[in-house]
Parts: sequence; structure tokens; C-alpha cells
Amino acid sequence: MKPAPFDYYAPATVEEAVQHLADLGDGAKVLAGGQSLVPMLNLRLTRFAALVDIGRVPELREVRLDGQAATVGATVAQCEVERDAALAAAVPLLARATPLIGHFQIRSRGTVGGSIAHADPAGEYPVVALTLDADIEVAGPNGRRTIPAADFFVGTWMTQLAADEIVTGVRFPVWDRGSTFAIEEVARRHGDFAIAGAAVGVTVVEGHVTRAAIGLFGMGHTPVRASVAEGPLVGTPVEKVDTVELGELAVEDLRPPDDLHASSALRRRVGAAMVCRALERTLEEAGRG
Repeated sequence: MKPAPFDYYAPATVEEAVQHLADLGDGAKVLAGGQSLVPMLNLRLTRFAALVDIGRVPELREVRLDGQAATVGATVAQCEVERDAALAAAVPLLARATPLIGHFQIRSRGTVGGSIAHADPAGEYPVVALTLDADIEVAGPNGRRTIPAADFFVGTWMTQLAADEIVTGVRFPVWDRGSTFAIEEVARRHGDFAIAGAAVGVTVVEGHVTRAAIGLFGMGHTPVRASVAEGPLVGTPVEKVDTVELGELAVEDLRPPDDLHASSALRRRVGAAMVCRALERTLEEAGRG
């Protein structure tokens, strides 16, 4: 099938893109890589009177590293993240999550900002942003603002982004030395959306966990931060960490939705197992380090 007719705009600056959205109103939609939007348009699951393509805005294709954080422009392609050694060194979890996204054809067009703005609760980049306490940088008619990832995701495909705003970049904090990361998921086939998964980061100093972050995806209407399991982990000697217990604790209060792909009970079991597996990998890597 083909999409319904629409007008096409290709702004050269962020300000021009924002102005188009303000002028066009609710009938306009931002187009980044198009890996989520275009199939929906082709299947006539949605339609818009106009598309504002931000792929030609130079500012949105930049990656900036300053030692404290890595800021990735909204239209940086996922395959570029996959190949960027400096970015991988600064934000290892982002690099490890990227190969799990779809297939290489998808990653050649899919973008960092597009994935974050799409806010699929089973998506890898949203949970990475949440786990790492990233900040989402956005621009609109009233100027620019920053939204913490913890506040950005509000529901399935729903965010705090206003209709006339665009994501301009994502700022990922750089963790201290001694930090290790892992992301684990279960999908029916490689490249499919995850039934459930977990992203984990830990910092180990002198054999003790001093910092921990655990994020879950595919477990609700948004990615979820498992703070209830992070607290008991901090301060624990590495050799005394009970990863199975922490995995069960992480999902204890969650009630994932039932759907055609998995029951709520199955998602909870898989989620607990993925937390356990990701923790084991991070702690093993910390031990080697």
C-alpha cells in the first residue's frame, strides 16, 4: 500500500523546522529516519497532511563528547552509533544496545532521536536513556528546553514532547571509571521487538558496588526504572550479590500487559531472568577489570 497524499517540507535549520510545525498545526508530523512512521503511513494506520523532514539539518547530525557527557544529535543514524568507537567508550550501554535494534537495514535509516521520540516501551534506546539518566533536548516555538528521561516517557508512543516541538539531541552522562554495563533481552526472533529485557549499569570500587541502575523494557507502557532493586545492590560486596533475588525484586511490583506475544506472567519471569543475566555480566566484567 501507499500513504495518503501529504505535503513535504525539508527545513535546513531547527528554527525553520519548528516554524513549519507551528504553522501547519496538528496535521503535521516530524520525519526523522522514518523506520516507524513510514510503515504506519504505508499501511494507512495513520495519516498526516504534511511531513517535516529534519534529516537535512546539520546541527542534528552532530555527536559531541566533553568528558562529562555525550550528546547525540537527533538524526544520527543507529548504524553510525554502532561504528563510533569514541562514543562506545564514553557510553558503552548505548553501543551494546544498538545491535539489538531490528536488522542492519533498519539501523541504516533509524535514528537516535526518532527512536526516543517514538517511545516504544519495548525499544532499546528509551530504556538506555532512562537507565543512564539521560536528558532529552528539545526545541519549540518558545525556545529550547531539556527534559529528564525519567519524565519524558508517559505512555505507549506518548511523551512530554509538545506537538510543535522536536527532539534535537540526547545527552548521555559519562559514568566514572570502574563502571560496567549490559543489556539483555528475549525476542521470538533476532530483530523482533523484545518480549522483555533489562539494561544494567554498575560501578564497583574496591570490591563493592557503589552505584547501580537497572532499567526494564517490554514490561509496561513505558520503560521502567527498577529502583527497588538498585537500593539493596549499592554497598554490597560483589561476591555477595544475589542476582536471582535482585531479578525477582526488580519485577515484584510490575504488572506487564497481556498481548498476542506474551502473557503478563511470562513477561515477569523473563524480565526477572534478564535482570539476573545482565547483573551477572556486569559484575563479571567488573571483576575482570
